[in-house]
Formats: sequence, structure tokens, C-alpha cells
Amino acid sequence: MPTSTDHGRPDPEATSPAAHGDGRPVSDRGDTVCVIGAGASGLTAIKNLREHGFGVDCYERETGVGGAWNWRHDRSPVYASTHLISSKPFTQFPDFPMPDSWPDYPHHAQVLSYFERYADHFDLRSHIWFGTEVIRVEPAEGERWDVTTRSTGGYGPERTARYAAVVIANGHNWSPKLPRYEGLEEFRGEIMHASSYKDPAQLRGKRVLVVGAGNTGCDIAVEAAQQASRCWHSTRRGYWYAPKYVLGRPADQVNDTLLALRVPLRMRQWLYHWTLRLTVGDLTRFGLPKPDHRVYETHPIANSQLVYYVGHGGIGPVPDIARFHPYAVELTDGREIDPEVVIFATGYLPRFEFLDASVFADSAGAGRPTLWLNAFTPGHPTLAVAGLLQPDSGLFTLSHWQTVLFARLLRARRDRPDRAAAFAKRVRDRAGERYSGPVKDSSRHWFEVGHADYLRAIQRALIELEGK
Repeated sequence: MPTSTDHGRPDPEATSPAAHGDGRPVSDRGDTVCVIGAGASGLTAIKNLREHGFGVDCYERETGVGGAWNWRHDRSPVYASTHLISSKPFTQFPDFPMPDSWPDYPHHAQVLSYFERYADHFDLRSHIWFGTEVIRVEPAEGERWDVTTRSTGGYGPERTARYAAVVIANGHNWSPKLPRYEGLEEFRGEIMHASSYKDPAQLRGKRVLVVGAGNTGCDIAVEAAQQASRCWHSTRRGYWYAPKYVLGRPADQVNDTLLALRVPLRMRQWLYHWTLRLTVGDLTRFGLPKPDHRVYETHPIANSQLVYYVGHGGIGPVPDIARFHPYAVELTDGREIDPEVVIFATGYLPRFEFLDASVFADSAGAGRPTLWLNAFTPGHPTLAVAGLLQPDSGLFTLSHWQTVLFARLLRARRDRPDRAAAFAKRVRDRAGERYSGPVKDSSRHWFEVGHADYLRAIQRALIELEGK
């Protein structure tokens, strides 16, 4: 019989022994599924796999749940003022609502407490190995996987266990994407990525240049307008800045009503433009560049304060950077500015360092796997990715249904192999499908999905899998 650790979890080293191809010992975990990461997507994967009858071992490199939303974690991009940009109903898990007393856009500390209560309510902690990082995931015979782990930081011995399936939920907002500019190495000021920004005190009394117009870049520029002696905001193109409230309601709730009514994209774009003309007007009169794309062709930027501070002179819009000098930054329009601090809010790239790039048909190693439903990879029916999405609303509901689908696929492999084989064919034939309208071609939009289209696609996949 398997023994247990002090936390009540089965000990992988106490299970049936096996051997890896290179001769190292492997503990066979039978039909148990490995989940990598205990953030939002990892937690819902544990819950849904358990509810479908599977044993689960989850490995989490940090010491608590919450992933990116746990500000105590080394890789967390959360800063003091971080709030949700999607409203509460479109963020919460479908089977675990957030409290009615919470605001429309909860603070990051509330989101973390939500995950902690979710983990406790469904008794998930007993299946998580905290302080344990995954260093290798390798295909094994019988469409199984050898997972090698060690204590976070490289301490202690490596251990390899063999699993029936693997869910990768390691997140995609922790590996900073840093731009390259001529002269950057010679710049004498302070340079940081937004992942290192935690508190507006870091900006107080300084001349600050914020680079990037995503939601994080806009948030930091707003805080710099309040704390810095001067703030410039550099963007490569113009964007559409959506208010968080429209018609007295959170903007994503209004948009979802239009989606539920199946209002065509062009009509929704027209309505959005009309709303902006009424509320904000022509952004170019503030010095902001004119957008070079239609609404919904880039990830939505929800910020009600950026235009306010631009209009009050607290934020100075500037174009892209041409090059750095030791004590100045030259812009593409020929002007020079003299920031003391440059913050690159230039996003993140996904990383799967424990997995060979060929598994995801990612021959260039760029981190952009070829997947169906942003979750399933051709040729590996027992491997899934959870949460590799950039939706136009909250992520948690989408991750929930992704992992329900994977759990039912694993059950079908056991009970209805014919349906599982048909599912595998769909993965091969449809990998790389998009679930959004046309978007700008950039790494920021690799995983862009429209939540309504995506949920319909998941629903169709569930119906096809279960033969209904």
C-alpha cells in the first residue's frame, strides 16, 4: 500500500518502482494525473480531475496557492494597486462565486483570499507539493509521462515519477519580455521591467518614462502621474482606452449582453466608437496617436484614469524610443527626454522550460505552441495546457471548462476509446484555430480569445466527446 506524507498525500517514492530509459529510478503513480502549478488554472484542474475520479499530484514551486495573484511569490507581477480588469461575474469560477459584498473589480488581496478559500472548500491543499519545482517532463511508454522534480532553488535530490497524464498550468505572465534598443546598455538611469514594480514609492519625486500601453503600462503611468515629478508614456501605436463603466455598469457586462444577443462584430465596433465619441471624444487632441486598428483587434485596455491624467498634464504621451544615450532617451520624432527611471511594461512570454519544444510543435522554441482550444497538442492525448489564454473577459471560468473537458477526455480514454480517438483526430485537424476576430500580429495576441466564442467551442467539444 502507498504510504503518506505528513500532509496526507501519497508519497510518490512509495509507489511501484519503474525505470527511465537512462536507468534512473522512476516511481510509478499509476492512473494519477500530474498538475504543474497551483494558481487559478492549476487549482481548478485539481478540483475537476478529482471530481471525475482521478488521483492528482500537483507541484507548486512557491509556498502557497494563487500563482501570479500571490504577491509573496518571486514571480508575481502584482503591484500594490492591482485590481481585476474584468468584473466579478466574468472572473469567478462558475461553481464558486465571489462574495456579493465585494466590489465590481476586487483588489488583488481579495483575489488571493478567494483562491485560498477555493482551495480549502474543495480540499485541494492535500494534493499539492509546495516548494517543489518541475525540471523535466518527458514522454514515456504507453502515452504516459515521466515528471522530474526537486525542491525549489535546486536543493535536494531529483525525483522522477511516472504519471498517466499531465496538466501544465504554470502561467504565462512571469517571464518578462524585454525590448532591445540601441544604446540601452550605456544608459545611466534606472531600468526595470514592470514585473519589478511593486509600489508607487519607487517613483516618488523622479522623472519616469513608462514604455508600453497594455493594462499594466497604463496603470503605472497613472501612478507616476500622481507620484513622479514628471511622467512620459511611450507607445508604438494608438490604442482604444475603454472606461471600466459604461451606462452605469462594468463595461464587460455591457459587452457580454451584446455578445449574448449575437450582435455582429462590425455593429459592436460601431457602438463602441459611438460610446467613446460621447464620453472621451477624439484622443488625438490630447496628443495620443490615432489607433491604426479597429476596436477589438487588440487586447482591450480598461482604464478610466489614463485619459484624465493626460488631459490634466500629468502624463505626457510620446512616441516609440529610437535609441538610448547615457543621460537621455531619443524618440522617433527626434525629441530627447531625460528620465531617471525607465519602466518597460512590455509584457511576458510563455515558458515551458521543463518540456522539449518539439512536444508542442514549437521548433523555434519561441514559446508559442500549436494547440487546439489553446489546450490540446497533436500527438499527445494525455497532455493538456490550462489557462494559456488572453481573453476579453476573466480567465477563471475558461480554465474551469478547459480542465473539465480534459478530465472527461481521460475518462473517455478508459471507457469509450472510440470517442477519445475521434477527439484526438479533431486535435490533429484543428490545432491552431483562433477563437477571436482579426487581431494584431504580435506576441501580445498569441493567445487572444473572445470568451463567448471560446466557451461555445468548448461546449461543442464536450458534446462531441460525450456523443450527445
